[in-house]
This record gives sequence, structure tokens and C-alpha cells, in this order.
Amino acid sequence: PVDETTHRGPLTFRLGRAKAPCAANNFAFLASKKYCDGTPCRRLTTGAQFGVLQCGDPGGSGSGGPGYAFADEVTPDLKYTKGVLAMANSGPNTNGSPFFIVYRDTQPQPNYTVFGTVTKGLPVVDKIAKGGSDNSNGDGDGKPKTPVTITRMQVVQTGTSS
Repeated sequence: PVDETTHRGPLTFRLGRAKAPCAANNFAFLASKKYCDGTPCRRLTTGAQFGVLQCGDPGGSGSGGPGYAFADEVTPDLKYTKGVLAMANSGPNTNGSPFFIVYRDTQPQPNYTVFGTVTKGLPVVDKIAKGGSDNSNGDGDGKPKTPVTITRMQVVQTGTSS
């Protein structure tokens, strides 16, 4: 698992290495290098189509990343249910560090690699979502009105999980 501490409370993620080995290993690698420590969760979508909290961009602009990209690990049957952890991207095969946490069941096109689940801490995300977004991007999409910063992300155990 990967433990993430935010200034709003702790979250624990289980990585799905069997279905998304590149994304899961990338996430664990970035956590081990403290890449996301001190970074904001910059985007909250509250519109009808997509309910996610997006984090993992060290600059907080939405265009930052680790300086590399890797291929999508997607299939047509992907489900984006509450608690899913997935890679954010800017188009096909542009995965890097931005990721999102799904806080309510939603079903966009299966263009986002699902690489884990939240096993502890969903109430933290729910509270942020209930605060809404500033709607700066339109249709309920913008910065969370309840700001959240990742203070520390760490791998607490490695191994294979599904």
C-alpha cells in the first residue's frame, strides 16, 4: 500500500499491479522519491459527468509531470467507481504523475488507467468534494474550495496485489 498524508487527513491506497503494472510501479516510485510531497490537489470536478479530486502535479498547474510519459493501460470495460485511483492525462499515452481519486461513481470514456483503490480515508475526500469547486474551468470544474495539500506520500509495503 501507499499511505498519503494530506493536511486534511490520511489516505491509504492499494495499488493494482496486475492490471496496470506501469502506472502502479510509477506511483510507488514517485512516492519513494517524495515527488508529490508538499503538492496541492489542484482540481475538483463536481459536474454530473465526472466526480474526481486530481492531485500529483508538483507545480499545481495541471501541466506538470516527472519529465517522462508512459503508455495507457486501459480496456473498454474499465469502471470508475467511488474509491478508484486512476492516472490523469492530457491525451493518449501521456501518463506521468497527475492522478485522480474518484469520489462518486462516474463513467467517462475508459481513457484513464486505473491503478489502485482507496482503502482508507474516503471520508477525507468526501469532505473536500462537499466543499465544491471554484468552478474556474466551468461546469463545476476547478480548484477545490476546501484546499488540500499532500504533505507526505510513502510506500509502506511493496508486493503484488490485484
